[in-house]
Amino acid sequence: MNAGAAAAVLEHVRSTPRRPSESHTLSAEALAVANRPMAQPISPIVLAGAVRMAEFALVILVGLAIYAVYLPPGTGLIWRYLVGTFTVATLSTLAFQIADIYQVQAFRGHEKQYMRMASAWSVVFLLAIGASFFAKAGEMFSRVWLGSYFVIGLVALVAGRKALFYAVRKWTREGRLTRRTVIVGGGDYGARVIEELKRQKDSGIEIIGLFDDRGDARSGTEVAGERKLGTVDELVEFGRRTRVDLVIFSLPISAEGRILQMLKKLWVLPLDIRLAAHTNKLQFRPRSYSYIGKVPVIDVFDRPIADWDVVMKWLFDKVIGSLVLLAALPAMALIALAIKLDSRGPALFKQKRYGFNNDLIEVYKFRSMYVDKTDATAAKLVTKDDPRVTRVGRFIRRASLDELPQLFNVVFKGNLSLVGPRPHAVNAKAETRLYDEAVDGYFARHRVKPGITGWAQINGWRGETDTHEKIQKRVECDLYYIENWSLLLDLQILAKTPFALLKTENAY
Repeated sequence: MNAGAAAAVLEHVRSTPRRPSESHTLSAEALAVANRPMAQPISPIVLAGAVRMAEFALVILVGLAIYAVYLPPGTGLIWRYLVGTFTVATLSTLAFQIADIYQVQAFRGHEKQYMRMASAWSVVFLLAIGASFFAKAGEMFSRVWLGSYFVIGLVALVAGRKALFYAVRKWTREGRLTRRTVIVGGGDYGARVIEELKRQKDSGIEIIGLFDDRGDARSGTEVAGERKLGTVDELVEFGRRTRVDLVIFSLPISAEGRILQMLKKLWVLPLDIRLAAHTNKLQFRPRSYSYIGKVPVIDVFDRPIADWDVVMKWLFDKVIGSLVLLAALPAMALIALAIKLDSRGPALFKQKRYGFNNDLIEVYKFRSMYVDKTDATAAKLVTKDDPRVTRVGRFIRRASLDELPQLFNVVFKGNLSLVGPRPHAVNAKAETRLYDEAVDGYFARHRVKPGITGWAQINGWRGETDTHEKIQKRVECDLYYIENWSLLLDLQILAKTPFALLKTENAY
């Protein structure tokens, strides 16, 4: 393995056959850790971006507030002060970035951040005053406004940072700003990684367990104060029961074969995977590494959608989903009425399906079968001219209108996205085999939230999945979507979905 390990490992893991995923029983220690209550995590990158926007807005509000108090709007000079405040806000944001105070470590209240903030703020005003002097524009702004802006603005910024310090301290104590980390590999290598991470107070790492495929005689039951919770097979089950953000391999690069075998099992989980590099004697160029605190690591896998991407996809689902739901409500009301008139029973029903990280979720659908023949677990796929399907059900299934109630899952429950891999029913089969038995790496499609429509559906792989080839092609499309996700791709899929629904040859 060399500096290009990430790409090579990724290709190797995807191209090598994998056995179907199996559920493994966890040890009592692993269950105790997995069952601990967790607070909703906060992305440090998103938090830093939110602080930038908040301080930008604060600087503008302070400047305009001083103008409103000292210079009444009737003076006709507001445009000058608008330009002035936006200029100061922009320059201060850039100056604070250069001063390196937009990091969670700085938010935790180190005194240096206040000194750096005051220095950067002073430089901004020196630049503004110097620029106005050379442009002969000094008379355009009140000196009282400028002096008050400097003092009150600095006080407001420091007060805001102090309030942020208390919030960050609370979030850190709750575990919302830490990356829940698992170490794979014990022995001396594992001990060195754990000790180095624990030595760094501001690494943002919370070690929640150690996993190793070797027996206790070779790697021990405890390494650097961390109990061994199980094997890598058990880590897959552990990662489905509790939030794991990061896995660090503490194995030497020479153990390439063991690392690849473990990666074949772990790549189905939605987490980051890193290989600790400071345990190895090979020295690559600094650019070959990323760093966790001061520990150099080689990036192997990244969570598919993280940080600001999560925020943007959430907004996309809520905003666009709400608009689509409002537009679809009249049609949904007519469909519900037709279902009630066509056969007895409720218009809606709930079906358990696999969601994000293999969690079971309940999705809403319009009932398309006779109420006494409804198959909530999809143990038997619907076929052409299936006698279980009602007259209205046959129509809405062919047009995929039975899926419209899943907009409630998107907008209100949040366990579905508009676009993503389609969620499959728990007992769905291709021929006589469950999907995860028929397709190697099937559960890798659950690394992102499932969707109402997806890349597979617009590429012709919708409807019945009665053969191994059909489910294989659908999973391949799902993995392509996960690896190439962007908002533009979501928009493209959403725009093409109505045209894909016109092809009904596989929809029964």
